[in-house]
Amino acid sequence: MIGESTSMPKPGLNAPDTDRTKQVVNHIRALIEKGELKPGDRIPSERELARTLSISRASLRTGIGYMVAMGVMKVCHGVGTFIQDGPAKFSKASIDLMGALHGFQSWQMFEARLIIEGNLAVLAAERGKEEHHAALAEQVAEMYAIADKNPTDFLLHDVLFHRIVAQASGNPILAALMESITSAMYEKRRKTVQRANYLREMAEMHRQIYRAIRAHDPAEARKQMMEHLRLAESAQKTEHPAAAPARQRKKKVQEPPASLL
Repeated sequence: MIGESTSMPKPGLNAPDTDRTKQVVNHIRALIEKGELKPGDRIPSERELARTLSISRASLRTGIGYMVAMGVMKVCHGVGTFIQDGPAKFSKASIDLMGALHGFQSWQMFEARLIIEGNLAVLAAERGKEEHHAALAEQVAEMYAIADKNPTDFLLHDVLFHRIVAQASGNPILAALMESITSAMYEKRRKTVQRANYLREMAEMHRQIYRAIRAHDPAEARKQMMEHLRLAESAQKTEHPAAAPARQRKKKVQEPPASLL
């Protein structure tokens, strides 16, 4: 079943990765538009979908991983992959179109994230429930587990972590705004994240955000979120081919904690 993996592997040999991704996205969208898939429905098995689309399972997982990151679907490990049943989200296409027209810069996207996510962290600390805390802890654990192994999967868990923070805020409008920005940034980031050499440090920063939210400490949650986003903006510049290699950080990277508690 697709729920067994959210991996987004490298492009296959038969067609560009983007073509395979579009093929999967268009097929799922068609099923939704025809009413064959509704919010909360489990999608067909990985084997069935791969056979229907005549693509490899690796290519299928790339497309599914993309849709999970976009918020269209969610993975329940050991159960399957489902169409999201939450509130409607603003279209990523609208952000992409505005970006094409006005030339959005990376720093502008991060500035928007600082304003929105700093406040989302505050609300999550004030309103977050045990279910949100458990979900955040799960994503942090996954980040630590794959930080040195699979940058692409790390990115997916990163996206999911921030989505849970937005959900924990209890404000679906702010969450939808954040989703549109994250979705617009995701595809570009997926192409460069393989060059990231700072993911274990990012895992620790996510852990600190989680701990502040779990402790219902709004000021600390905002502080940790803002520090994380500022470092992420700086660090991601090193992922581009033309950028100079990242300088060795003086701060010793913390080893994975034995417990998130």
